[in-house]
Amino acid sequence: MTTEPEHMRDHWWWRPGWSVGRSFYTWHLTFEGQPDVHRFAAEYRAALAPVGGLDLIPDEWLHLTMQGLGFVGEFPEQDAAAIEQAARRRLAEVPAFEVTLTAPVVDPEAILAPVRPDAPVRAVRDAIRAAVGDVLSEVPERAEGFTPHVSLGYSHGAGPAEPYAKALATLDVEPARARISQAELILINRDNRMYEWTPFAKVPLG
Repeated sequence: MTTEPEHMRDHWWWRPGWSVGRSFYTWHLTFEGQPDVHRFAAEYRAALAPVGGLDLIPDEWLHLTMQGLGFVGEFPEQDAAAIEQAARRRLAEVPAFEVTLTAPVVDPEAILAPVRPDAPVRAVRDAIRAAVGDVLSEVPERAEGFTPHVSLGYSHGAGPAEPYAKALATLDVEPARARISQAELILINRDNRMYEWTPFAKVPLG
């Protein structure tokens, strides 16, 4: 994942292309109807809240980032729809599976829970990228550098990382089990210092 940082930084700086009111087509795995994931996140939220400095993610916005496409208004909706249909064919060949969310680590901008095993998650992403390649001449974003994780909170300022590491070290939380049976193409925004979205399509795994 990462080596433990000494300092935190603000996650919410405006990355290129982003601004208030903009939405982005992207593929995620989400955790609606996954009570064990919600239990896991709630235990860590309770421990991290007193430390401050974090925007802790409520259950409805927990996600595993997979593959971006482009900004709404720049990326054609018909291409998004064609990619969805290609993904339906590709993901029908990828079996549903279970993963475990393990003890979180501190990243300079977030608290991240690694997801294990990562191979089936990578298989979903590979299938989505193949579907994108079925429609576009070039697949956005790099294939390399993908590390499956679920963020539990985002840093909204600068400061030492040690208090977060100490808070996490006090806990002995049972890892969370999640069943992954679909991938979602969503329209995501970050207007409210949180990744929030509306669904475009939910695509089942085989």
